[in-house]
Amino acid sequence: MFVLSEDSERTSGEDAQAANIDAGKAVAESVRTTLGPRGMDKMLVSDSGDVVITNDGATILEEMDIDHPAAKMLVEVAESQAEDVGDGTTTAVTLAGELLSQFEQLLEDDIHPTTVVQGYKQAERAAVEAVDDTVVDGEIDEETLTEIVTTAMTGKGTGGVTPESLAGDIVDAVQRVETEAGVDRDAISIATQPGSSAGATELIEGVIAEESAARDDSPRSLTDASVGVLDADLDQAEPDVDAEWQVSSREQLDEALQAERERLEEFTQAVLDLDVDALFVTGDVNEQVAAALTREDVLVFDSVDSDTARSVAKATGAAQIGDLDDFEADDFGAADSVRIESFDDDLVFVEGGDATETVTLFVRGGTGHVTDELERAIRDGVDAATEAADTGEIVPGAGATELAVAAALREEAASVEGREQLAVEAFADALDVIPRTLAQNAGQDPIDALVDLRSANETGRAGLVQTGEDTEVVDPVGEGVVDPASVKREAIRSATEAATMLARIDDVISAE
Repeated sequence: MFVLSEDSERTSGEDAQAANIDAGKAVAESVRTTLGPRGMDKMLVSDSGDVVITNDGATILEEMDIDHPAAKMLVEVAESQAEDVGDGTTTAVTLAGELLSQFEQLLEDDIHPTTVVQGYKQAERAAVEAVDDTVVDGEIDEETLTEIVTTAMTGKGTGGVTPESLAGDIVDAVQRVETEAGVDRDAISIATQPGSSAGATELIEGVIAEESAARDDSPRSLTDASVGVLDADLDQAEPDVDAEWQVSSREQLDEALQAERERLEEFTQAVLDLDVDALFVTGDVNEQVAAALTREDVLVFDSVDSDTARSVAKATGAAQIGDLDDFEADDFGAADSVRIESFDDDLVFVEGGDATETVTLFVRGGTGHVTDELERAIRDGVDAATEAADTGEIVPGAGATELAVAAALREEAASVEGREQLAVEAFADALDVIPRTLAQNAGQDPIDALVDLRSANETGRAGLVQTGEDTEVVDPVGEGVVDPASVKREAIRSATEAATMLARIDDVISAE
């Protein structure tokens, strides 16, 4: 027996299930029209008037002000998909919404929720195995990575340039940070700067940071530079306790000032003796020290962000030293160039060097909206290429994999006993939502397109591929439309988990 306060509200049974399912379907519907190369954009306006224009599913759900607890679970699907594999968020949420829709129909046919959940779990396992059967044979080479990146970016906002023109830099970035252990995704950074065309986007072998030199008259560009990273202050130490100094004569004051000057001169000389060209200091740098170093053409950055300091150290091979006295020759890094460029804010570019382990994609665009959306598209491309390079597995895109998995599930359903068979068949029908949505977003009749696709897949492999201005039923692999296999597997798993969790809820108790 539940004893609830007067302000509490309880929804039970079919009403609770229906409300949760409707909430999940509404979230899925909000991103469904963005799927594929012909997907539409969404404009999201916040209470403060900030505007985001995007067709990235994860971004749309992140920006939406969602209150319903069941709907938030669909948002978590997108977050999980983005965190685990980086791409396929819209696919995962769309599939979850369709699984809920099929669940609702089964409930209306008096199929118990537990039975449906068991059937969905069986279907999930079979579907993941079926994805394995669709994996395309062959090595993941540069050409394949380019196709993967292009597929991931097609339909996204790329500022008027084609995904193909950006794919080269993205693939280059992934290959530069690839090791025997896999791709170091954290070694690829993305920096944005509006004010130029998207075609000016370029790959920087090193790091870009929003940092200003300690003095305006500092050198703006260095070549073949030695680089030091110091996690300390180049200034007089502040006392740990409040203290007062009593000076009884001018001579004592002069002595105190002279002692301070000498200490600062020691800092300056210590840096000069190191023969360093660029010094990144996370602490404060005294103005006198900064001026003296600048006169000797040493480029000094003070109050450097700790993340920037780590990035510079990784890019140049420098060690992060906590005390100026501990610096040794081996602690310095090297860069082919260190330069400062002025935009709205100063940006420092640290490029090149034998020890460089990081790269940065410098994204340009005419406006902030363009650069933001282009950054999201490039991030999807990087994530997709990273997944493919790490796993070595790709599958056909354009809905072909979902069609093949759905066909395999329908065969699997024949061997399933009891009412779970109906749930497996419903799962297969839910997978059809991907090719149907691709057709609908391309302006085609989804039923006719699905019939044509099923017919073509009986004798071969086919998907709904965008070729120029037309959308055709062809082999996506032959057209270079491929996806990482891990993206498809994760979309099936996360969508199933969310759908089954929501559908099992038959009681919602909320307290005001």
